[in-house]
Amino acid sequence: MTIAHDDVRPAPGTDGAVSAAGQTPGRTQTMTMAGALNRALADAIAADPEVVVFGEDVGALGGVFRITDGLTARFGEDRCFDTPLAESGIVGTAVGMAMNGMRPVVEMQFDAFALPAFEQVVSHVAKMGNRTRGGIRMPLVVRIPFGGGIGGVEHHCDSSEAYYAHTPGLTVVSPSTPQDAYSLLRAAIDSPDPVVFLEPKKLYWSKGEVDTSVTAALGTARIAREGTDVTLLAYGAAVPLALEAAEVAAGEGRSVQVIDVRLLSPFDDATVTAAVRATGRAVVIAEAPGYVSVASEIQARVFERCFEYLEAPVRKVTGFDTPFAPPKLEHWYLPDVDRVLDAIDTLHWEDES
Repeated sequence: MTIAHDDVRPAPGTDGAVSAAGQTPGRTQTMTMAGALNRALADAIAADPEVVVFGEDVGALGGVFRITDGLTARFGEDRCFDTPLAESGIVGTAVGMAMNGMRPVVEMQFDAFALPAFEQVVSHVAKMGNRTRGGIRMPLVVRIPFGGGIGGVEHHCDSSEAYYAHTPGLTVVSPSTPQDAYSLLRAAIDSPDPVVFLEPKKLYWSKGEVDTSVTAALGTARIAREGTDVTLLAYGAAVPLALEAAEVAAGEGRSVQVIDVRLLSPFDDATVTAAVRATGRAVVIAEAPGYVSVASEIQARVFERCFEYLEAPVRKVTGFDTPFAPPKLEHWYLPDVDRVLDAIDTLHWEDES
């Protein structure tokens, strides 16, 4: 079943994927994360007639953050279209499409805007495969801009990843680089099961090299920086922060490893455990409040698997346990380099008094 009128499957021997600007895949280019996401959507639509993209203002406007810019003009309103302002209806429609063999990719305009659709995600998206013993799969992607760093007012900046990671049946992804934004979104759309794809708003305009022939597995963390003294574990917008802190720490004589968790669920225990066992020290960094959080789950998993290797307690640097701060106070709320370095300094260094 498809809502595309014509069969646009690629010709044999090609993947048929080109960007909205007509660029061919497999060539490394400098892109923003927003551009990489746009390219991933365009390539997925071109490669598979069952892929459709929809949400609030994603059509003519191209989305609030312009992630879907040009898709309607190129592929038509059958493949990328606007919906009413009704998040529960958006996800409910996507459930029906996925049940009938399509691959819907829906956009929640802002993180807190996704909460009216939470019941659909938990009760139907996450449970359909289990409820039907695998008879009905949910090849569905829910894209959610999340986190802070843009000075958004109430309901426009939030970090709700723990709600989704806590829900069995969902794969939860958060890229931190343009390359991962492209590769992981393509993998999410190809997945036979539902994926919540968390896009750090703060990083939409960050730039990096993107090779569209590179694929990524939904289930592995990434070693973003090698180091021998301490491991920083981060995801999303916290990864560039961890790398910045690692660079400053290097000037102070610390060798700091950075692991980009990337996949919040399922969690890559193997990579994280090996990294922390090698350094004996760890700090978890995230923007969300720390209580009952993804960061505290990572902290617990590291304690359970690495206890006998640890030289010090596992620390975490997170947002505070308050509602997300208003724009003028956001810089006090979000983790920063100084807080990360302070956490590193508490890790019982034997060579210091």
